[in-house]
Amino acid sequence: MSERRADSVTFTVVVTVSVVVGALVMLAVLALSGAPSVTLVATLLAAVPVGPLLACYLWLDRYEPEPKRLLGLGLLWGAFVATAAAIVVGGVGGLFVPITDNASLAVVAPLTEEASKGLFLLLLLWWRRAELDGILDGIVYAGMVGIGTASTENILYLAAAYNGTSGVGPGGLAEVTSTFVLRCVFSPFAHPLFTAFIGIGVGVAVGSRRRSVRVLAPLGGFAVAALTHGLWNSSTIFGVIGFAGVYVILMVPALVGLVCLAVWARKSEAVMLRAALADAAQRQLIPATDIGWVVDLRARRSARSHALATGGPDAARAMADYQQAAIELGFLHHRLLRGTPPADWQARGAEHVARIRAARPYFAFPGQVVPAL
Repeated sequence: MSERRADSVTFTVVVTVSVVVGALVMLAVLALSGAPSVTLVATLLAAVPVGPLLACYLWLDRYEPEPKRLLGLGLLWGAFVATAAAIVVGGVGGLFVPITDNASLAVVAPLTEEASKGLFLLLLLWWRRAELDGILDGIVYAGMVGIGTASTENILYLAAAYNGTSGVGPGGLAEVTSTFVLRCVFSPFAHPLFTAFIGIGVGVAVGSRRRSVRVLAPLGGFAVAALTHGLWNSSTIFGVIGFAGVYVILMVPALVGLVCLAVWARKSEAVMLRAALADAAQRQLIPATDIGWVVDLRARRSARSHALATGGPDAARAMADYQQAAIELGFLHHRLLRGTPPADWQARGAEHVARIRAARPYFAFPGQVVPAL
């Protein structure tokens, strides 16, 4: 078994086992959190913000869509592993080290939750490093983990709100409504936002040639994630005024900044891909005339529609595979030019080129004839 295959299998086994164990823990917690009907309603309400959040992250991940299986594992990790780890660590730690509720909320919870969420990104960095091409990929995977964590937490909070065990009020519909508005309307992005800092650190580490940066960037990202998470949790200690202050002063600017960074990173990827594929074209790895049809998102859609109209479903599939292979070649070639390629870059590069040459004879871009490579 090749090292690449062994790392992939190791990652899958570790994550799958962790998700199964975490799911069993969380199912037990959910079963004890209230009647099945209450849990069902809480689950439906918690699912409301999931679709829009996923759509935002998938929109960012359009140049080189990450494997759906890995994105799904990120969601499951956040939903089960991260939440279960935080509950277990907090509960077991409280048996040995007495700690106040406020200290647990402001310090222990942020540290354990961000560490458990960030662990998925570190596992990717260790065993599936080639899937990470930079900051944008780190943000996307962090978003998946954060969405999963927020969803499970929202179920617990909503169920507790209805049952009157949240410590805020007597329970019932009014408390569920206020909890839903607070967590699912005003701040559904909180967990993805916190963990995005770890994703940024991991993305920086992937693209750096310096060992110190590869070590310190993820640690710095974790520190910022835990700090912002702690400030957010602390705001609830001071009531509505504290929450509103932190929301306006910290959360909204941080969210706007993250959105701007993500959009800038996506635009930068287009520039980078054009340069990398232009160099690859000089090496006869891809026709230079195809680069625009591969990099420009609008042109990509137009090319796929043209392939479908002129060659049918088979040509459309060949076009999609060609574009995906070319983009992956562009990212890989960029890392090679920067001096930070994965260890198996030659094998990966050969696979991408083989896919490009296998697909190219089956379609033509608008205004072109089918070439012979």
